[in-house]
Amino acid sequence: MTGSQSAQRRSGVIAEKLGMTRVFGDDGTHVPVTVLKLNSCQVTARRTSESHGYNAVQLGAGKAKVKNVSAAMRGHFSKAQVEPKRVVVEFRVSEDALIDVGQEILADHFATGQFVDVVGTSIGKGFAGGMKRHHFSGLRASHGVSISHRSLGSTGQCQDPGKVFKGKKMAGHMGAVRRTAQNLEVVSTDVERGLILIRGGVPGPESGYVFISDAIKKDFPADAPFPASLSGAASDDADVPEEAAADSKETASEDNGADENAAPEEKKD
Repeated sequence: MTGSQSAQRRSGVIAEKLGMTRVFGDDGTHVPVTVLKLNSCQVTARRTSESHGYNAVQLGAGKAKVKNVSAAMRGHFSKAQVEPKRVVVEFRVSEDALIDVGQEILADHFATGQFVDVVGTSIGKGFAGGMKRHHFSGLRASHGVSISHRSLGSTGQCQDPGKVFKGKKMAGHMGAVRRTAQNLEVVSTDVERGLILIRGGVPGPESGYVFISDAIKKDFPADAPFPASLSGAASDDADVPEEAAADSKETASEDNGADENAAPEEKKD
């Protein structure tokens, strides 16, 4: 099944865009990558179909000053027992992919080589003309065009209807809109530093936050952790084999039995 048709739907992550660089392969070729960092990406709430009508995981990332957080959000973070977050967003998940509140997602949540979709707010460029904003060709650069080479041209009609229709491509504010880059490849991950390297560029400025999730148009990778790669998910007791635990119990019982059968020490006067 493809990602859009799969019954399993994992949570995404919130990452901070650090910038772009390149990595070199064994054959000397270089790959341009965007460096994204996970900064304390924790679960702050859960949404279940029984209580809310849908299944989702609410994540928070980044550290925020307490004075900059509203009283309502302070109580929300206090209930989840997490530090105040700068960014909070929900990811729709399947019922078997819900994560406990307070868990932190690591960078190896995405497998190397898998495809992801990245959502971000594009860089704002301020007021722009029609040629830069909508790629208009402009007027002719020849005689007869006087100081209006980059103008839009006509925008309306004759007396009927005699107006400019809404939605006409004209000069205006450019950028600062939500954009999604689909099917970007994960080149590598660094769990210790919380870094994810993605091939190509992603929308948004440096130090801006983006939302990464599994690509809906690609197959779900078999080596990706499900429901997520969590910090401290495996306990120390789980790493001990059952046979070793049984042997340790038998040894302890033998030691206790030997102590019981031992003769008491004679008291010296």
